[in-house]
Amino acid sequence: MTTPGQRATLQPWTGVPPEIADLVRPYLGELADEMIEEIQRGVPEYARPLDEEYVRMVRLAVEGALSQFVELIGDSGASWEPVAAVYREIGWAEAREGRSLDALQTALRLGARVAWRRLAAEAEKLNVSRRTLGRLAEAIFAFLDEIAAAATQGYNKAREQVAGELEHRRRRLLELLLAEPSAASQAVIDLARVAQWRMPQTVAAVALYERGQERYSHPSLPPDVLADLNRREPCLVVPDPDGPGRHRMLDHALRDWVAAVGPTVRVEDTARSLRWAREGLGLVRRGVLPAERPLRCVDHMPTLVMFKDEELIRIVGERRLAPLEKVRPRHRERLARTLLACLQSGFNATEVATRLHVHPQTVRYRLHQLEELFGDELYDPGIRLEFEMVLHVWLFQADEQSTPANVISLEGSRQGELPPPAAAANRR
Repeated sequence: MTTPGQRATLQPWTGVPPEIADLVRPYLGELADEMIEEIQRGVPEYARPLDEEYVRMVRLAVEGALSQFVELIGDSGASWEPVAAVYREIGWAEAREGRSLDALQTALRLGARVAWRRLAAEAEKLNVSRRTLGRLAEAIFAFLDEIAAAATQGYNKAREQVAGELEHRRRRLLELLLAEPSAASQAVIDLARVAQWRMPQTVAAVALYERGQERYSHPSLPPDVLADLNRREPCLVVPDPDGPGRHRMLDHALRDWVAAVGPTVRVEDTARSLRWAREGLGLVRRGVLPAERPLRCVDHMPTLVMFKDEELIRIVGERRLAPLEKVRPRHRERLARTLLACLQSGFNATEVATRLHVHPQTVRYRLHQLEELFGDELYDPGIRLEFEMVLHVWLFQADEQSTPANVISLEGSRQGELPPPAAAANRR
């Protein structure tokens, strides 16, 4: 196809004698009818006899193209814009209706073929020489290229416009899903329809690590995933997150991101899923939770719940772990780790020794000290969960104070070198 910039130097119709315009003008009505009939027969998409507006547009396009072609032959300085505007509009309409340009291009070829066949048949009657007929053929197909280029221009503009509108609607839909309190369900359904998003049964929100975002690659996500990476706290909404292949899709798409996937919820609870995802992401960045790619919050709910209110846990811990204040700080941490391991292992000295990489006799010695400090409370089943919760948080906070570098660094997160949770958990 020629471009508008090339038209000034590639105008084959200037080589056709101007008087040809007057010779063919009486045949334009019949020729338009033949072209429309051939197009509707060869391109079913254009055969809509009951759609009067569509029939009118097809006729306008054909008659406009023929009239403009003859006008250019008679006057090479005639304006090209009227027919170009018509075909830009046709291309725009095709895109807005969700069709490709294939049908239009086929219709243009069929129309050009009919025009050439009719003119060739009338050449002798009109006393047109073979040389002029050859130039006329060249002009017809060059003109075909021009109107096809105009249609493509309109089509591409509409596609860009549609894509922009769709992206805007999907961002609005994402905001609506994450609104608190929840938006009216009908409002979500209506916006989902115009955003071309099929309403799922369940969703999961994904929180992404936002700092240094420009250094990450854009995730390759399927079209049904709603995403806004330009938010202050970037996030995704993934429909049917537990469906076949969905976990694998997220693992692949987010391999270069620090991300946390919230629990699977109903659509109206999307904001709740995002709240937990952000909690999880915050704990990943602190080093409390492992830097999985991505982290799935449902696999770490006890830790998420424990760290949801660290202040409360600290207050409870000050009371529950008060006996440890009677021993030296270095020994205090060893006893705390031993107590947590005992609670997790049912006070089995051999299993605790394996966990802590010490001798079983060392465990028994420390357990004897713990019994002296805590008395009967040590084996009270009513406060066992409380003990475990405060020990988890207390020990992590101790590690955090002694190892401030365990907050995720940008370079570490890019290269898979994120620090392990509670980096000193294996201290003896």
